Amino acid sequence: MRVGIIGGGFMGEAFLRGLLRSGAAAPSEIAVAEVVEARRTVLSEHGVRITDDAESAAIGAEVVLVAVKPQDFEAAAQALAGAIPAAAVLLSVAAGIRLADVQRHARHRISVRVMPNLPAAIGEGASVYYAASDLSPGQREIVERVLSAVSSVVVEVSDDDAIDLATAVHGSGPAYVYMVIESMIEAAVRLGMKRPDAQGLVLATVAGAARYALASETAPAELRYAVTSPGGTTAAAIAELEAAGLRAAFDDAIEAAYSRAQELGE
Repeated sequence: MRVGIIGGGFMGEAFLRGLLRSGAAAPSEIAVAEVVEARRTVLSEHGVRITDDAESAAIGAEVVLVAVKPQDFEAAAQALAGAIPAAAVLLSVAAGIRLADVQRHARHRISVRVMPNLPAAIGEGASVYYAASDLSPGQREIVERVLSAVSSVVVEVSDDDAIDLATAVHGSGPAYVYMVIESMIEAAVRLGMKRPDAQGLVLATVAGAARYALASETAPAELRYAVTSPGGTTAAAIAELEAAGLRAAFDDAIEAAYSRAQELGE
């Protein structure tokens, strides 16, 4: 698979690593366009072709991934207009940029709006995408293959609003989890645990709980019940979280993120 990556920052390099790690593309099949010289030096260590010219990276590509900041998307897409091969799939990971705007700025109908998340950096991310109706079944397979290179879960949705909601849930989601981790660590330290011990225990607990939930395919509520003995320590903790309004806080947080995502697309 010949791939052109426009933007070699965090997410661009995450996709680069994932494509190479998964074998979806060989180093000789990937070109990365990056304007910052220091980043080009780092990216060259992957053995792929590096350039400072977006149009050059798109030449002959089957997939063109635009991985730039939202405020830089319009300029990057316009630089690609007319250079993207007619049958190539254009993927945009710019938050808040609606699919119609991706198509308009790049002048390319075969486009896909994608929302990955931070764990893409280690191939454990989650990705949601909204594809234009112009894509063929074969092109959709290519999209799934590229996203699977950095994601353990890939979900297709049918409109921009669904992408905005996904942004609020899984795009911003790692920050919610890190805040929970941070709070658990600080509580343990306050009560007398050494910080390295607290951090190790909390990280292992969160990672293990998530892996077990995935492996068991059991509803999270049932897993919580399994840990919560009547009158026990977990029950006491859950009662405090419920009294503090944890569920309502998460509900409000995700709704606020969703509303903000929609505002960014206006």
